[in-house]
Amino acid sequence: MSKIASAFQNGKAFIPFLTCGDPDLATTAAAVRAAAAAGADLIELGIPFSDPTAEGPVIQAASLRALQGGVTTDKIFALVRDLRRDVTVPLVFMTYANVVFSYGTERFVKNCRDVGIDGLILPDVPYEEKEDFLPACRAYGVDLISLIAPTSENRIAMIAREAEGFLYLVSSLGVTGVRSEITTDLGAIVEVVRQNTNIPCAIGFGISTPEQAREMGALADGVIVGSAIVRLVEQYGQAAPPHVGDYVRRMKAALGELPVNPQ
Repeated sequence: MSKIASAFQNGKAFIPFLTCGDPDLATTAAAVRAAAAAGADLIELGIPFSDPTAEGPVIQAASLRALQGGVTTDKIFALVRDLRRDVTVPLVFMTYANVVFSYGTERFVKNCRDVGIDGLILPDVPYEEKEDFLPACRAYGVDLISLIAPTSENRIAMIAREAEGFLYLVSSLGVTGVRSEITTDLGAIVEVVRQNTNIPCAIGFGISTPEQAREMGALADGVIVGSAIVRLVEQYGQAAPPHVGDYVRRMKAALGELPVNPQ
């Protein structure tokens, strides 16, 4: 079983997202540790990019703050190496193809393995172009995590069949960000996924409240939250880590009330 799959073994998984280096790397490290201690099952770490096409204004602003603060890919690898001294939950990077290409795909993925990154999410790489990254990911044992969007339609089964780690289900059209309600027929998408793979699926984009987490968690194996957490970091700055921990605890508690889907 991949380390990522283990995140889904103890009930519904809660997956927080943090932008590395916002407001600084020390705060990111403290927030990751707070999230893990509060019950996060897997943590997504965003490598900032100057043109993050899938992101809404909250995460775009966080990326800009991090880049202006001097964060680099190498500094983020060093951060993960330090985190791995005591953080045992799976960690995945979320970034963009250009970040990986410009660093050197093989070098990037090898470094992921060496520092303890378990998976890679590239939201701007369509299924048809994943071969640019898959050989390196396979060679170094890093799961290349696929996304399924409401527009994937007749490609859902195909993507699900070849999925690794977990499947990232995008809840809504558009970019990341908090939404008051999610109207996509996610149940139908999850049904197609279940018919084609045993890989767990988690729903992200737009989830911010315990009520939404419960609603989405009832459909899937886990819930991903980014903008609501990044907003806490924006609000509290270097004092954010305990607030991140409290938020993760509340969301995990909401998911703990749900029965587990059989894998």
